[in-house]
Formats: sequence, structure tokens, C-alpha cells
Amino acid sequence: MSIGNKLYLNSAKKQGSVEIDQQLSRLEDDIRKLKIDFDIYFNGATKRPPLEARARLEASIKRMADNRNMSFAQRYYMNTLVSRFTSYRELWRRTLRAKGEELT
Repeated sequence: MSIGNKLYLNSAKKQGSVEIDQQLSRLEDDIRKLKIDFDIYFNGATKRPPLEARARLEASIKRMADNRNMSFAQRYYMNTLVSRFTSYRELWRRTLRAKGEELT
């Protein structure tokens, strides 16, 4: 393999790594925004729970979980975000059930 090919592959790996970092950052922001949306709903400011946003976030998590190009650190961070989302999701489910609403 030539030096040019090695440099290109290293550059592509770094670029892919930066892209994954950006996706993880976006995922963290989306989780934070969804938590805020549910807090607003539970405080009575909106009439409907943000279930569509939750479904989009779940799809995004599934799509990112299939990415095999993550480093160990990125995978750890991803698992931390998924764990945080799962705990929020369970809290929202219990709170909705306590309010007497069905989760669709």
C-alpha cells in the first residue's frame, strides 16, 4: 500500500470519527430537548405528550447502534446516552400511567 493510500485511509477514518462524534453530540442534545418537552407536558403547558419526537429519537438511536465504525470510547458514550434515554423513557411511561393516559 502506498503512502498516499495510507494517508487517505487515515484521513477517512478521522473524518468518519468526527462525523460519529457530531452524531453523538446531536443525540445528546435530542435527548435533552425531549426531556424538556416531556417536562413541559407534565407541567400542563401542552396538551399532548411528545410521542412523535420520542419515536424519532428511538429510530435515531437504533440507526446509530448499528454503526460498526465507532471507537471504544464512542461506543461507551453511546451506551451511556442510551442508558440515560432508557431511564427517562421508563420514568415517562410510569408518569403517563399514573396520569391515566395510554402510551401509544
